[in-house]
Amino acid sequence: MQADPSEYRQLDLRAHSFLSDVPLHDVWVCELEGGGPDRNMMDVRQCFTAQTASTANASVRTLFAIRRFVGRMFNWDRDADRWADEHFVHRLDDEDRGRSLVEPGTDDGLFRVVYVFPNESLSEVRNATVHAFSCLALRQTMKGYRLYWAIYVKPIGRWTSTYMRVIDPFRRAVVYPAVINRVEFSWRITFGDNG
Repeated sequence: MQADPSEYRQLDLRAHSFLSDVPLHDVWVCELEGGGPDRNMMDVRQCFTAQTASTANASVRTLFAIRRFVGRMFNWDRDADRWADEHFVHRLDDEDRGRSLVEPGTDDGLFRVVYVFPNESLSEVRNATVHAFSCLALRQTMKGYRLYWAIYVKPIGRWTSTYMRVIDPFRRAVVYPAVINRVEFSWRITFGDNG
């Protein structure tokens, strides 16, 4: 399920230039079978919601509960508005804003929407530990669709690399595989018979 970043980088995406100054952390892939023609990111958003990411299974719910508890203890997530000037939604040009199917800056669970184009979306989260971005890119295949899920992490201080080293094993072994399985299952239920 983890993808070769070079495959992702070959896609024609706005994110490549938009996040040119933000390191790509890793890339994951969901194989979405069926779906029929003309599916787009709004269809993906039905299957890949903020709730999907935080409640994919009991282990994921537990990890998110631990993160919320620790975040409250250390005030990592408090007063998120203090970082409003750092949000990348301010980097959007008029063309980007006009193309977005969801209003840029819309709250989306833990994240904030930067843009949602027909075949690509970008969201961001900024707190005291990290400024991270989630890019989804949808491409049609012979069997349905392939959804790329790329994570970018912009260091914001000396704690970012330590924080990522601590959470990466849990993200890679527990959270992302569970979320991907949930998204693929939801897609099959919602769109799978339309292939």
